[in-house]
Amino acid sequence: MLAASRAGVPERGELPKYFQVKQKIDAVLDELGQGTPLPTEREFAERFGVSRMTVRQAIRELRLEGRVQRSGRSTVAAGPKLVQPLILASYTEGLRRQGRRPGRELVAFEQLAADPALASGLLVEAGAPVFHLERLLFADEERVGLESTYLSAERFPALATEFDPRTSLYAYLRAAGVVFADADERIETVLASPREVQLVGTSPALPMLLLNRVTRDRDGRPVECVRSLYRGDRFSFTAHLVAEES
Repeated sequence: MLAASRAGVPERGELPKYFQVKQKIDAVLDELGQGTPLPTEREFAERFGVSRMTVRQAIRELRLEGRVQRSGRSTVAAGPKLVQPLILASYTEGLRRQGRRPGRELVAFEQLAADPALASGLLVEAGAPVFHLERLLFADEERVGLESTYLSAERFPALATEFDPRTSLYAYLRAAGVVFADADERIETVLASPREVQLVGTSPALPMLLLNRVTRDRDGRPVECVRSLYRGDRFSFTAHLVAEES
């Protein structure tokens, strides 16, 4: 006989016990407000007639999905995920459209020599001076990501003295005369490095969304190379697709 095609479903079609408990806890979450502490593992185990280990696995799955999160020593109901459209706009602009308060905290602002890969992305000579701007991303004071932006220091020489890292880089660049035109972006799932885990304040087992973008102006010149890392439990992305003419 052929095995069941759905992962985790035995041949008889029965759902694993932890998954059944996960569904029941998920229904409980629908009745709880954001930030409300969950009942304890012991209480869930007694309510559903299962072991605490089964409850722990179910809650772990819900945390990876962004349905619950840690708050101090408690597990609480999480709010809805932030939904960022895949458009040519800054993180600040995207969050404000959702009525959320964006924030950034400077981690590093330095000048580097462009390595071959970065030089190719920015269309500069290898070894040319490049600004590296690394910032933590916040949504309503919650850490949700880490962003590294690279720009040509020759093209934007005043960046280090004029730009306030707590504000929108796109707003600064537009004021400097840049007209954004298009970008290439690649999205993949990764696990954060130990350094990134510490900075973002997440779990090393939590999947992250990694976006790599090269943005160009209306003359086709690269403006920036960006590496953005977002918490997979707090972010989702949407895109508007149109049919390609045959």
